[in-house]
This record gives sequence, C-alpha cells and structure tokens, in this order.
Amino acid sequence: MDILASITHYCKYQERCHSEVRDKLFELGCRGAEVDERIADMIAGGFLNEERYARAYARGKFRMKQWGRVKITQQLRLKKVSDYCIKKGLTEIDAEEYENVIVKVLDKKLTELKSEKNIVARKGKMYRYAIQKGYESEISLSIINEMIRRPK
Repeated sequence: MDILASITHYCKYQERCHSEVRDKLFELGCRGAEVDERIADMIAGGFLNEERYARAYARGKFRMKQWGRVKITQQLRLKKVSDYCIKKGLTEIDAEEYENVIVKVLDKKLTELKSEKNIVARKGKMYRYAIQKGYESEISLSIINEMIRRPK
C-alpha cells in the first residue's frame, strides 16, 4: 500500500490533528519536505482540518469522559493545536450542560465520600477530583460549597 493511500485511510478513520498525521508520516518513512507536502494534500482534500478536529475532540471528551474545559485545552495544546482552533472547539460545550455535568460528577464523588466525616477533608477531596477532571477552580468551589451546605 502506498503512503498516500495509507495516510488517507488514517485520516478517514477518525478526525486527526496535524501532529498526529505528521507522526504517522514519519512512521511510514516520509522525511522533510515530503511530510509537509502530504499534509498539504490532506488539507486540500478535506481529510485534515484542525478546527474540525478540535470541535470533535472537545465534544467527545466532554460527553464521554466528562472532562472539563481546562483539561481539554491542555490536551489539545499537547497535540499542538492552535489557540484559535482550541477556542472554536470549546464552543461545542454548552454552558448549561457543562454546569449540569460538573454537578453530576461532584454529586457522585460526594456519595463516594459519605464515610469521610471531616467536612474539610471531604471538600478537599472533591476539589482535587474536580481539578483533576479539568474543571475550573472557581466553578468547582462554588458548587462544592453549595453541595456541602445543602441538607441531606
């Protein structure tokens, strides 16, 4: 199978970012200018679109893994996606749905921590969990404080 057919199949299978395609081309034996030429061919053919990739990535990670905006942004930056495309990708996350998911995630964590009697320790564990999932600290803290205050 030739390189063009391989990379076309690779891009058709799922959305890819430029760095993933570049790595795959190096893996297939391409070097230097040939890599840039192949990437340009994929862009021209509509197989490679970084904005489309960022939108799909943000939508998928939020819905499937319930990641927050911070973690999605960090992961896209690791994949060398431009800030413009990251910003466009994050528009796929509805603000109301985002807050509902944070509440659901933290509520689940709160039920896991029922055996923790110390309220400060419970809040700390919930906060660290929210940060690890990629949610903003201000939003997480306000939701955690509201959850701890409400009657059981």
